[in-house]
Amino acid sequence: MANEVTRYIKKEVERELWARSAGRCQFEGCNKILFKSSITQERVNIAQKAHIYSFSEEGPRGWGPFVFNKDALNETDNLMLMCHECHVKIDRNESKYPAKMLQEWKQKHEQRINVVTGIETSKQSHVVFYGANISDQKSLIQKNEAIAAMFPDKYPTNENPILLSMQSELKDNDKDFWNIELKHLEAIFTKYIEPKIEEKDSGDFSIFAMAPMPLLIKLGSLFTDKISVDTYQPIREPKTWRWQEEPKDFEFVVTNDEEYEKEPVLILSLSGKISRDRIYEVTGQDVNIWEITAPKSFLHNDFMRSKAQLSLFRQEIRKLMVQINDKHSKKPLKIFPAMPISCAIELGRVRMPKSDMQWIIYDQNNKADKFIEAITIGEAK
Repeated sequence: MANEVTRYIKKEVERELWARSAGRCQFEGCNKILFKSSITQERVNIAQKAHIYSFSEEGPRGWGPFVFNKDALNETDNLMLMCHECHVKIDRNESKYPAKMLQEWKQKHEQRINVVTGIETSKQSHVVFYGANISDQKSLIQKNEAIAAMFPDKYPTNENPILLSMQSELKDNDKDFWNIELKHLEAIFTKYIEPKIEEKDSGDFSIFAMAPMPLLIKLGSLFTDKISVDTYQPIREPKTWRWQEEPKDFEFVVTNDEEYEKEPVLILSLSGKISRDRIYEVTGQDVNIWEITAPKSFLHNDFMRSKAQLSLFRQEIRKLMVQINDKHSKKPLKIFPAMPISCAIELGRVRMPKSDMQWIIYDQNNKADKFIEAITIGEAK
């Protein structure tokens, strides 16, 4: 393995670096203009392209995570525009200026430039990523795929999405998973989302999520439908987050047992049919089951294809919640979901905290081979 890679930085990378930094030193607290003399004001290029992780294995901060992808050492994400003085400082004392610190400085500088130079706000949207472990799967969402799905209707407010995901080794069949994930989601929403909501002209939010249904419903309930939100759906074929054309002859079908003196249960049989036997195994048979489903030809895990379908779901679920509240006098509602990601989030968003009954949300646990109680939203009336 060679000890060193080339110092050569492509012209397009250099141009992007200048644009991101607005021609100023990215060392925090310096901010020196790098395209003219600070003394004579003559035009002169005094900028240097400083590596966060070094182009040399033995250099300051080494190769770090680029050891297996050394070509990326000379890409924009690993470079900072600096004056000579600041460049020397970070390379002569790498313990004082570790890579994580430099990355944070770079991000803060570039975000500040975005805010200061931003003019058009009507198309800006805060991109939100949320992922939690689903059985043995790790939730992965790619930034470039998300941005492509938004274009041309929306643009990210900032280059880096707001990350609500929890880096946990727990899985949804672990004892403490639901309680820990729920507390983490509430805390991180308060920390990162609520300040954005409170900002004047803060724009809206674009949500990309891959997580168990109960947590997605909770996420939606935190946003509520008072906030402008675009919820996206991972589509399997073609593989994309971009909304497709609305399928023909699609509709939602709502049924119920009309035994309103019994405890209410809501089944969302959308990604697949949930048999009543699976519900009775958990609740017993002394329940009144409400169900929202779709025609048989649409009951699969890739039926949610268009924004029009999602809008129709919101309309139907709002009407349905009014009926359930009215017929069951605020009794707690047990919810069993088999539904697309976008529908789960929107179900949570349509919840009315002051008027809706308490929701007890269940999740299919593959290890136990049955539905288990996962989370509760709201207080018992």
